[in-house]
Amino acid sequence: MVHKRAEAIHEVPRERPKAPETDSSRDERKHNAAPGRVSERQETFTTVSGVPIERLYTAENLGDFDYARELADPGQFPFTRGIHRTMYRGKFWTMRQFSGFGTPEDTNRRLHYLLAQGQTGLSIAFDLPTLMGYDADHSLAEGEVGKCGVAVSSLADMETLLAGLPLETVTTSMTINSPAVMIWAMYLVVAERQGARWEKISGTIQNDILKEYIAQKEYIFPPKPSMRLVVDSIQFAAREVPRWNPISISGYHIREAGSTAVQELAFTLRDGIEYVEWVREAGMAVDDFAPRLSFFFNSHNDLFEEVAKFRAARKVWAHVMRERFGARDPRSWLCRFHTQTAGCSLAAQQPYNNVVRTAIQALAAVLGGTQSLHTNSLDEAWALPSEAAATLALRTQQVIAHESGVASTADPLAGSYFVERLTLDTERACLDYFEKIDALGGMVAAIEKGFPQREIHEAAYAYQLAVERKEKIIVGVNEYAAAEPAPLDILVIDEAAAQRQKEKLDGLKRKRDGRRAEETLEALASAAAGNTNLMPYILNCVRAYATLGEMCDVLRKVFGTYEEPAFH
Repeated sequence: MVHKRAEAIHEVPRERPKAPETDSSRDERKHNAAPGRVSERQETFTTVSGVPIERLYTAENLGDFDYARELADPGQFPFTRGIHRTMYRGKFWTMRQFSGFGTPEDTNRRLHYLLAQGQTGLSIAFDLPTLMGYDADHSLAEGEVGKCGVAVSSLADMETLLAGLPLETVTTSMTINSPAVMIWAMYLVVAERQGARWEKISGTIQNDILKEYIAQKEYIFPPKPSMRLVVDSIQFAAREVPRWNPISISGYHIREAGSTAVQELAFTLRDGIEYVEWVREAGMAVDDFAPRLSFFFNSHNDLFEEVAKFRAARKVWAHVMRERFGARDPRSWLCRFHTQTAGCSLAAQQPYNNVVRTAIQALAAVLGGTQSLHTNSLDEAWALPSEAAATLALRTQQVIAHESGVASTADPLAGSYFVERLTLDTERACLDYFEKIDALGGMVAAIEKGFPQREIHEAAYAYQLAVERKEKIIVGVNEYAAAEPAPLDILVIDEAAAQRQKEKLDGLKRKRDGRRAEETLEALASAAAGNTNLMPYILNCVRAYATLGEMCDVLRKVFGTYEEPAFH
């Protein structure tokens, strides 16, 4: 039953128009059906997401396809072919390597190293205690400090993390959600103290709480107060940090949780619609903030499915912003996105195969017109990336940029019957999901009812069944397995990092002006109980060296915490 329901997502692609049968095709069909003849390797072919793929695509598959309506040139509405007229002929995508481990000192060294290797933007990962709003000395942080990212508990840690980095000239992406406003405030204060002007700095804070409830589950507060924090940050950015993207609406973790490509696209863009609605309800005109909305997508193994997804994303978002919200500024119509290759596709078995997977995924992102890209490292099914593995992942991007030729022309796959049909079908399936979510009362209501969660669970289960039945082959895992895994030198984070962080935190609390810190926390509590924008209060807490955990604890008392109900 679950498997059948998951397949229902792909009913639209199955209805693609087929070319009329000719005498030659009829003869071929009879020839292929002759007794004892096997014409194809398997009975059906599908994408990674389970979308059926036909043997051949022709002009008949596109029907009355109109170039101006469906595509247009790059840089022209609806931006199916890309948001810039010259695309990578003007400049390459921003090359980032997602980095963060151990102490701020450890990660600072890695960031400097990657910049020296040709990385063109920073991307920072935080450890689990930081993501959940706990300081390094909290009992719930035990055993997790610095393990899946860098530990940041205070402005002092952020000062160390960013030491010597050119914040006014390099863009920084920070992947954090529930306590995103606190981490962003720390970044802003460090930039301020380095002499970098807020109106000049640029970067992105992920700050996408809806996908936490849907997929990643790193939430702290209930949906409504969490949405308030997102709205506050978007409003503050529009006024004070105009070149900053205050949110990166993320499908990456939705895909990592097991969604199909269509579900990733639909739930991500519908999250975007929800954020726009909430900010407008707070009193902002759409064109005052929409140009700084950004997106974050996964790039999986099926090259053509991913390219179609990226192209459909731009087209759908352009129509949504112009027609659903009445945006008039062309910048508001643009779906600008970062891409990361698929961590869920990486295998611990035969890990050097992951280099090939990552290269294919990165190529799909570039062919799909991404603005920014992170390539996963070959060892990530074992540990956080080693320096050597991270360097090879960066070199993968550089080889694609300089040696493959795919950056020489905009949207090189345009006009392919297959790619255009897949793009149209992806768009239509995405809009079908919009209708379902709108009928449920919007994305917050749909999340509270468990709709996107159930859809993802069922898709993940269907895919796992396909792998177990060998309907989907994972090289080195369920086929072509080797007796021994390839040896790897992996990065190990020992408990000494946690001890150093605890000692620094203890020293900070003894050295800071405790009274001032307490006063700023009390002011934050009072503001949170009202309806004023919280960013100025959080900035005051940060400047007083109140810790991340202390600020989150204040908001836990005012907002409460969220516990996901059981869904059936």
